[in-house]
Amino acid sequence: MGASHSALHKDLSSSSSSSSCLGDLPEDCVAQIVENLDPIEICRLSKLNRAFRGASWADFVWESKLPPNYEAFLERILGGFPENLQKRDIYACLCRVNSFDQGTKKVWIDKRSGGVCLSISAKGLSITGIDDRRYWSHIPTDESRFASVAYLQQTWWFEVDGEIDFPFPAGTYSIFFRVQLGQSGKWFGRRVCNTEQVHGWDIKPVRFQLWTEDGQYSSSQCMLTERARWNHYHGGDFVVRESRRSSTKIKFSMTQIDCTHTKGGLSLDSVIVYPSSCKDRLNRSPEKD
Repeated sequence: MGASHSALHKDLSSSSSSSSCLGDLPEDCVAQIVENLDPIEICRLSKLNRAFRGASWADFVWESKLPPNYEAFLERILGGFPENLQKRDIYACLCRVNSFDQGTKKVWIDKRSGGVCLSISAKGLSITGIDDRRYWSHIPTDESRFASVAYLQQTWWFEVDGEIDFPFPAGTYSIFFRVQLGQSGKWFGRRVCNTEQVHGWDIKPVRFQLWTEDGQYSSSQCMLTERARWNHYHGGDFVVRESRRSSTKIKFSMTQIDCTHTKGGLSLDSVIVYPSSCKDRLNRSPEKD
């Protein structure tokens, strides 16, 4: 289906005679066609002629692209449902990175799939010892959506906990911890990463856990070995099923609490919730607004 739509787009854009012919189609018929395309293709075809431009604004076309519970979604991030907005405007609003909970969380929808993506800053997590400057500090950086990361100098007890209560649409989601071994910065305009304080992570693995209010649980372990670049460590998967619940509550953690050795030199940016079907694009998505 996707291949045939792409071929249709190429044929239409390369032929002015085809454009003239399709311009004779009623706008509601054109809307039925574009409803089957993804949002990016719809926007491209809206430039073809007047009929496609008008069809690209049809409410039923864009409502099919919105999350089924988009009204609860908007209520959660905006505190209310905006009046007099067409569905295309609502879709555009949700595609932007929207901040909520005092700026500690950001949420947006993937433009291709319509899946909900959410990011929680280090300041929105519960980190053992975070208020003690001997161990942790918040470092400003342009490598984060949140403009700062939590940096660990050294600790015996490493524990990061978090939870989110959000109206995720039905689907399967994956959680990732965005972590770097080392402290990045700039030197004469070029990115550098100081790894002198990195130690202790190659002795014992870090444990990741995830719980949901309906009884789902996952646990895994992973050694942190790669230095000087941001990595997304998989914290677990969970499934949101169709139910009467208006919101889904999940808890998650990242721990290394073996006190036989110290560990340090770690930068923690955020925890990211992604539709499992989109996680292959995680590393390619920009981490700043």
